[in-house]
Amino acid sequence: MKETIAVLGAGSFGIALSRLLAEKGFPVRLWGRNPEEMEHLARERRHRRYLPDVVLPPAVAVTSELSAALSGADVVLFAVPSQALREVLTAARAYLPGDALLVNVAKGLEVGSNLRLSQVIEEVIPGAARRLAVLSGPSHAEEVAVGKPTSVVAAAYVEDVARRAQELFLTPAFRVYTNADVVGVELGGALKNIIAIAAGMSDGLGYGHNARAALVTRGLVEMTRLGQRLGAHPLTFSGLSGLGDLIVTTSSPLSRNWRAGYLLGQGLSLEEVRRTIGQAIEGISTARAARELALRLGVSMPITEALYAVLFEGLDPRTAADRLMGREPKPEVEILPF
Repeated sequence: MKETIAVLGAGSFGIALSRLLAEKGFPVRLWGRNPEEMEHLARERRHRRYLPDVVLPPAVAVTSELSAALSGADVVLFAVPSQALREVLTAARAYLPGDALLVNVAKGLEVGSNLRLSQVIEEVIPGAARRLAVLSGPSHAEEVAVGKPTSVVAAAYVEDVARRAQELFLTPAFRVYTNADVVGVELGGALKNIIAIAAGMSDGLGYGHNARAALVTRGLVEMTRLGQRLGAHPLTFSGLSGLGDLIVTTSSPLSRNWRAGYLLGQGLSLEEVRRTIGQAIEGISTARAARELALRLGVSMPITEALYAVLFEGLDPRTAADRLMGREPKPEVEILPF
């Protein structure tokens, strides 16, 4: 008998993964917090704002009741924005089956606590880390939903949990690797959104491909620096959840973070950008949390610092770029002597 899967979060990625899992034969319960939207989705089988051309298979049941979504679930997938995760976890805790596999696909850091999202899950649901997998990598929902080839990574502290998540999601078009470095996989998925906004801003300013390549390359250095300081393995940032996700997020108009940066570079205010995008822009909150971590830990993250100044201190994007280019000259790789 196929496992029952609860997907919490009816945004683009929640819908895309619900479709993928249902097409593998799993019964799926898709939960969203807005009753009116869920009623429309249940009736029309497509979301009027997110992926409007994607039809949900019959195996996907739609609900706005957490108890109905979670009752007897074998797998619980969290696909809610990072800043809403704690609230949803707190509400879901009473209905969460004690032995269910937990999978988080959100990418970000919690503002205020600056915690990774697996740490938030562990705080709200003590002991959850032993049955939790993190799914991350270059995976635009628009492409996953229509079966375009995609590769991601499932990270977990327990090997059997990572392998179970791998088997759960694996299809001929959705390849899943495993990784034991939960810290690195989570940080790669979160921090690349900062660099994506910066890259979009550069493109919006008309700075071209050379500038974007520099931002991506030096951005990866920043991601790895902070990751190592927090206990991640540096090689993880060369994998799907680091470099892979960084490439797709900094170069595609499907990326909300890239689009947000592009609009900022075009002269829109942050509030205008938020209204225009109309969905969570994870890199904005992550920039605040990552900057606080970098300052506390003494990690140099000049791109993150520059983006923070644009987002929260009113610095002009062109001035931010000038400051980055005008920094003191230094070796590219400081550990390699002449």
